[in-house]
Amino acid sequence: MPSTNPRELKRMMKRMGIDVKELSNVKSVIIELEGKEIVLSSPQVTIMKIQGQKVYQIIARSERVVDTEEMMVEETAFSDEDVAFVMEQTGVSREKAIIALKEAGGDIAKAILKLTSGG
Repeated sequence: MPSTNPRELKRMMKRMGIDVKELSNVKSVIIELEGKEIVLSSPQVTIMKIQGQKVYQIIARSERVVDTEEMMVEETAFSDEDVAFVMEQTGVSREKAIIALKEAGGDIAKAILKLTSGG
C-alpha cells in the first residue's frame, strides 16, 4: 500500500467534511467501568468531527487498571480528615495519601514522613 503524506491525508479528510484536531498537553484519560477504571497516561488524543458528531481517538503507550471497589474499601479504613491532612501537609493526590496511610498502618506522622522524605 503506498504511503500517504499526513498533510495530504488531512486535506483529503477536510474535503470529505471531516475536521481533525489534536488535543495538546493531555496528562491522562480515565475510562470508568463498573468496579474499575482504566487510566491511560500521556495519551495522544485526536478529535474528528464527522457530520456534526465528535469521534475521539486515543492512543496511549501505558495503561493502569484501578479496582475502584477495592479503593472504596481502602478509603473507609481512614477518616477523610486523616487523608485530607496528609494531602495538605505533603501536596500529594488523594490516592497517594491513602497509599501512604495504608503503608504506615494508619499512622499519620509516618505517612507524612514517608511522603516528604521520598522513601
